[in-house]
Formats: sequence, structure tokens, C-alpha cells
Amino acid sequence: MMVQQVSDSELELMKLIWDNKGKLLYAALMDQLKAKGRTWQKNTVITLLSRLVEKGLLKTSKIGRRNEYIAVVTEADYQAAQIKTFLDKLYEGDAKGLVATLIQRELLTPGDYEELKKFWERERETNERDL
Repeated sequence: MMVQQVSDSELELMKLIWDNKGKLLYAALMDQLKAKGRTWQKNTVITLLSRLVEKGLLKTSKIGRRNEYIAVVTEADYQAAQIKTFLDKLYEGDAKGLVATLIQRELLTPGDYEELKKFWERERETNERDL
């Protein structure tokens, strides 16, 4: 799945929408931004939302006079696409290289490794049952 790169500000808006089950009215979005201490101008937010629509991550729906923004891409799909791009760019698609770096730099602890190993085993069992 090809998902376009987004700016940090666009990603912040997407996270708010994803946190609200993938749908958010414009007014509620502005309220949530304000609650997070963001004092973005209305035009700035509208521009960012328009870019997200152009990039295919959002669509809009009219509810009366109000605009609702709906995520077209799930957070999990966005994350997976970004990880794939990252792996391809830095590790030529080799996930082992990434994991090796995480271990060497002590960003992945032995406890993390054990949790991931259990996760891997559960996923493999689930996938085998689904076949």
C-alpha cells in the first residue's frame, strides 16, 4: 500500500482523527487542538486538512453545514507503510538490520525481545489456524 508522506502538523491532525474512531467534526478538531495548547489559525488547519484530503488520507462529509473529516487510511496501515518506506530507505528492506541496530544501541531490551518472541509465536499460531 502506497501512502504519501505527511508533515508533522498533518500527522498531528491525523492522530486526533484516529483517536476519535476515524471521524471528527471540524469544530471538535479545533477544540481538541486548543486543549492540547495548539493555537493554530483556522486557515492553517483548513490548509492542512485540505492537503490530507489531496494526499488521500482523509475525505470530507457534510453534516448540515458542518464538515466531518473521515480517515481513509487507518493508523495501523499508515504506520506499516511508513515502516516499509523507512526499511527500504535505510536498510534496503532488511528488517534484520533494523533489529540488529536496535539491539546494538540497546533500544531493544532483553525483556522487549522476550515479549516480541511471544507476540511472534501467537501471531504464527493465529495465522496457522486461519489457513
